Amino acid sequence: MGRAGGLLTVGHGTADREALTGLLRGAGVEAVVDVRSVPGSRRNPDVARDALMTWLPAAGIGYRWERELGGFRRPTPDSPDVIWRNTSFRGYAGYTRDPRFLIAMDRLLAEAEQTRTTVMCSESVWWRCHRRIIADVAVLSHGWTVQHLMHDGRLVGHAPTKGARLRHDGLLVYDEQATEPAESGDPPETVTSPTARSETGPTP
Repeated sequence: MGRAGGLLTVGHGTADREALTGLLRGAGVEAVVDVRSVPGSRRNPDVARDALMTWLPAAGIGYRWERELGGFRRPTPDSPDVIWRNTSFRGYAGYTRDPRFLIAMDRLLAEAEQTRTTVMCSESVWWRCHRRIIADVAVLSHGWTVQHLMHDGRLVGHAPTKGARLRHDGLLVYDEQATEPAESGDPPETVTSPTARSETGPTP
């Protein structure tokens, strides 16, 4: 697939295995990379890691959990990522400069070079999820196209968060002073394209 095919993101929300299978197949997804810190759900057993490891491959879709891309990272007291008011997002923004993240991101994109891949978390609304920051890194640091798979089947093109910039070392920082502070609940400007098919709060 490579960069031309791009990278997808999706949030499972309340969708069960039948709905997710239809959604993923409709978008041509061949592999799911789970970026939840804790890959389970008491309310939705179909999206527990053990269940996904069984029913996704049975549906012809690969699955793996990528712990090092998981959310819930704490910001440092001197965090330069000042555009984020939300501490979870500010913490994850800082984590994108951690070697563990960088290695995991390279691993993800190497997989997406070969297979149509989506990263998956629990939050259906992508701009309220750390998938937003993963997408920023893919677009700004690596030159990829990223689309967010909505539960109605639309593919929404990723518009990088305003205030993000590349430092001299190629790493991302969110400190553009001309930008209003960002809230995780505010949708950025996006480009929507019709495709696939089935949406359902803040994570990383």
